[in-house]
Amino acid sequence: MATASLNATPRLETGKGVARSLRRDGQVPGVIYGHKRDAQPLAVNARDLERLLEKVTVSTVIELNLGGITTRTLIREIQRHPYKKQFIHIDFQELVAGEKVTVQVPLVFHGTPEGVKVGGGLLDVILHEVTVWADAASIPDHIDVDISGVVMGHPLHLGELTLPAGVEIVGDEDQAVVTVSAPRTQEETPVAGTEVVAEPELIRKPKADEE
Repeated sequence: MATASLNATPRLETGKGVARSLRRDGQVPGVIYGHKRDAQPLAVNARDLERLLEKVTVSTVIELNLGGITTRTLIREIQRHPYKKQFIHIDFQELVAGEKVTVQVPLVFHGTPEGVKVGGGLLDVILHEVTVWADAASIPDHIDVDISGVVMGHPLHLGELTLPAGVEIVGDEDQAVVTVSAPRTQEETPVAGTEVVAEPELIRKPKADEE
């Protein structure tokens, strides 16, 4: 399980005016919730948050130091300004051992598919991450996937993934993860022996509607 640390400050005042003032001072307003607790307002340093997001993924457990008490959390939502390089708000969910949560986990692919080595096919990665149901104390930072046995025309499905103990897939087990198709041209045929590894997506990477 991957972890990272971040400091936060409790705050008593709320509202749009308070939030604007915090952002002017280089702080990001946020909230922590979960485990039958009332949502607690907080603030984090914007530069510290930016540096954190450069090295974590959506499944990284954030050890949040809030007023001298460290709480294990997941970042559940980050709101950004539509065109300024500014954070608007951040949500953390508290994690407690024994309680299960849903979380997106990156897939890391190993090996060269049989359909590529023997048939000269083209590998198509359909899913780079999956949603899983896991105990808060044992969230995997990634899931290793052996694709060496994938042949042309027979996709590897979600239900065929080997998962860590205590981790369950959320979603359609018949969903294809990777497939090998026939090459369209000679130039597009991959070189045999190349290992394919999907890089985990960093949280800070903008989505299409954020660009």
